[in-house]
Amino acid sequence: MSKKTEVALIKGDGIGIDVTDATVAVVNAALDRTGGAKLIYKPINAGAAYFGETGRDIELGGEDAAGKCDAIFLGAIGLPSIRHPDGTEISPHLRLRDQFGLYAGVRPIRAYPNAPQRLADPKAQNIDMIILRESTEGLFYSAAVHGRSQIIEDVEVKDTLRVTRATSEKLHRFAFRLAEKRKARGKLGRLTCVDKANVFTSMAFFRKIFDEVSREFPDVDVSYNYVDAMALDLIRQPWNFDIMVMENMFGDILSDLAGGLVGGMGMACCAEIGDAHGLFQPAHGSAPDIIGQDKANPLAAILSGSLMLDYLAEKSGEECFADASHLIDSAVEIGFSENLLRPMEFGGDMGTKAVTKTIIELTKGKQ
Repeated sequence: MSKKTEVALIKGDGIGIDVTDATVAVVNAALDRTGGAKLIYKPINAGAAYFGETGRDIELGGEDAAGKCDAIFLGAIGLPSIRHPDGTEISPHLRLRDQFGLYAGVRPIRAYPNAPQRLADPKAQNIDMIILRESTEGLFYSAAVHGRSQIIEDVEVKDTLRVTRATSEKLHRFAFRLAEKRKARGKLGRLTCVDKANVFTSMAFFRKIFDEVSREFPDVDVSYNYVDAMALDLIRQPWNFDIMVMENMFGDILSDLAGGLVGGMGMACCAEIGDAHGLFQPAHGSAPDIIGQDKANPLAAILSGSLMLDYLAEKSGEECFADASHLIDSAVEIGFSENLLRPMEFGGDMGTKAVTKTIIELTKGKQ
């Protein structure tokens, strides 16, 4: 390779440290197998524990250092015992989304054989969809930079919900292109706009821009759903959906619901993509109740590492990254299919280290 590929590594809090270490080990093993590039990791201190020690939620110069890297990987941020005076948790990752314009939050939801499936219908075994969450605006706009909320005489609080044309256009174009890619790979390829356009002007505006962008992609099948109906349909008929694009808070809630359909948050991987940067993280929290107990399911983080490799492949044109991503995805699929992966989160007998070791062996073609 002509250029070194650098990854900003923010382990964060709690089990974020364990699952990040697991991801680095798996990603390195997959890249070793492809015979391609090696990643250079740039550790950056951030999180609630760091805030408790220093009064800063990220080390001095940390944001700039992260922005200079080719990708950012984050383990988990937050500890319930360490909060701002107003009661909100420490959340530098929200500021990173805002600073780097990471508008496209990609949340894959996929069912695996032998993993828990909460729905009895046999079609639930084939759930394979994406919740595409706008990640810089919406109701999270006030939280991205701490202090944007307005507290009025301790009797009223106002949080701003923001939807802009510029960001919504980019998000919807990203959504339509993703639908085209998935259709080309044999997926359903249907794109659903999820909103509350019947009540809120902001959501009507969001849908209006969706309709405008849709004219650029006449071959993509589109549909619409109000967010409350979408919550019901995720329980009633999730197999009828492929990509759902929505506002930030709606995506935060529905992606957790959908994750529960295919096992739990231990499977909830996430990519947050902007025009020039990408951040990758498991969507679960820091789980302080199991810190240091070798109980965390690292698969959400490992699958996020695979998403990172796929992103680096597209960004750099280096096939070794795409090959390594495919190795990891295949290892997880085989691991569940052959009952080699039994995370404690699912009532199994395998902790963080055992799951990680199994994935590494499977990327090497060993069982």
